[in-house]
Amino acid sequence: MEKQKEREAIIIRTSVIGIGANVLLAAFKAVVGLLSNSIAITLDAVNNLDDALSSVITIIGTKLAGKPADRKHPYGHGRVEYITAMIIAVIVLYAGLTSFTESVRKILHPERPSYSAAALVIVASAVLVKIILGRYVKGVGEKVKSDSLVASGADASFDAVISASTLAAAILFMLFEISLESYLGAAISLVIIKSGYEMLSDTISEVLGRRVDQETADSVKTLTASFPEVQGVYDLTLHNYGPDKLIGSVHVEVDEGVSVNRIDEMSREITRKVYGETGIIIEAVGIYAVESHDPAILAMKDAILGIIRRHDYILETHGFHVNKKDKVISVDFVADFNCPDRKSLYADISREIQEACPDYRLMLTMDVDTSV
Repeated sequence: MEKQKEREAIIIRTSVIGIGANVLLAAFKAVVGLLSNSIAITLDAVNNLDDALSSVITIIGTKLAGKPADRKHPYGHGRVEYITAMIIAVIVLYAGLTSFTESVRKILHPERPSYSAAALVIVASAVLVKIILGRYVKGVGEKVKSDSLVASGADASFDAVISASTLAAAILFMLFEISLESYLGAAISLVIIKSGYEMLSDTISEVLGRRVDQETADSVKTLTASFPEVQGVYDLTLHNYGPDKLIGSVHVEVDEGVSVNRIDEMSREITRKVYGETGIIIEAVGIYAVESHDPAILAMKDAILGIIRRHDYILETHGFHVNKKDKVISVDFVADFNCPDRKSLYADISREIQEACPDYRLMLTMDVDTSV
């Protein structure tokens, strides 16, 4: 809880800094843009106001995401942060589309700008401020895993490019009487639109349920496999309930001779160790019993796993078990998402195993590649 409060305080403090900087920049640029009749600088000022609004939304989203779990939302409200990041992306997209429309209008009906040295100094200062602000906000966002801050920081970095381009266009006009700012405004707008689209796409991916990064998956598997009884770690599934809240389950293979009491103790120890070192909550540890003494079953295992592994797109096999009494063979395998026909792959493997073991009934499971 203290860690969550500290994270919330950092996000809010960073957002407040962003609001203050963007409001001041917007005010200066608006004055310069109106006095110089520059559409590029005026649009830049509007973009700063959008950034300030994004920071306000980030603060609101962070406060809502920090609400404790309740009966209706037992896993908390952490996903609210993804919604705020999505809103920020929509604002960026809207700003880009609006500025593109205005820039095209200025291309069709041009107006002569009038720059001053003071105006250029203000724009140049804005470039420096935006570079520093963008790097700071994005860095903090990556540190505390806040998509909203990362999006705001990336947007600020784009603003620095925009302001620098506006400054270059102004200097070009003052030196050579060549006005390119309307065309520049259109080009800048396209960059903003692209940025907004990418931010929106990334956030939607999080909401849909993005695959956990390999480093995190490997960390959990390594910690789980560190127990001497564990012979293999499989089926790691992690669900994201906010940037700092992962909850899931994992299956482990243990020798069939391990006592139920030790399995119970080991499962509890695994959950404590994973949470203590990663902050990830493992709600359940499933168990696969490994037969290691019967030569006939070991030979059957080698043959069946060999059948599965010789097929393309097989990433992993596990969970092999033979019930001699009921004549049932159970085995799981993981197929690559790139497999063009998963149904045919399953059917082919099932047929080949059945032909090799005609007296047994098959319990064949094709798992989804969640963390291999």
